Amino acid sequence: MNYGVITNVQLHLIAPLAYDAPSDGSAHYGYGDTELGVKFRFIQETEKIPQAGVFPLLEIPTGNASDGLGSGHVQAFLPLWLQKSFGDWTVYGGGGYGINPGAGNENWGFIGTVVQRQITQNFLLGGEIYNRTTLTTGGRNDTAFNLGTVVDLSEHQHLLFSAGRSIDGPTDFQCYIAYQFTFGPEIFHSLGNWFGQH
Repeated sequence: MNYGVITNVQLHLIAPLAYDAPSDGSAHYGYGDTELGVKFRFIQETEKIPQAGVFPLLEIPTGNASDGLGSGHVQAFLPLWLQKSFGDWTVYGGGGYGINPGAGNENWGFIGTVVQRQITQNFLLGGEIYNRTTLTTGGRNDTAFNLGTVVDLSEHQHLLFSAGRSIDGPTDFQCYIAYQFTFGPEIFHSLGNWFGQH
């Protein structure tokens, strides 16, 4: 859930259902770690200048870590996003720093960019590429790309889909699908629609 409380400020909440199916044990599902964030745009977009914002996120360890449904630690991600539109085209991206406490974990860095185009009034197509440094001691960096779309089913109902794979790193394939319901007056354009999911 995202809610624009005042102009240029948006509150963010993810309350997830988590699922873990290890190859050497039984599967578990239940409530995962809760994600809280505040999106703040501090530079408005002009003809020559991109808009800029910060979007600090906290992962609260509400999931059962012993069942693989949560990290067991408070985690944070501190990003800076930039966005610029050119007619039907939009480019946005940026980078940030992740704080990832716990035995065997590493703090991590992230950088990425998205290029997207509004193909028709109800259909948006885009692609992204990003790099994330390792999350664990002795792990590998992950460089990946995704292709994605947003289909507006109506003024308030939207279907989001993206899929891709790693160019270099441990993740071979990734996929994301979501149903989005929007309501109320538009406060401001979202920064980093897809980046917040990774």
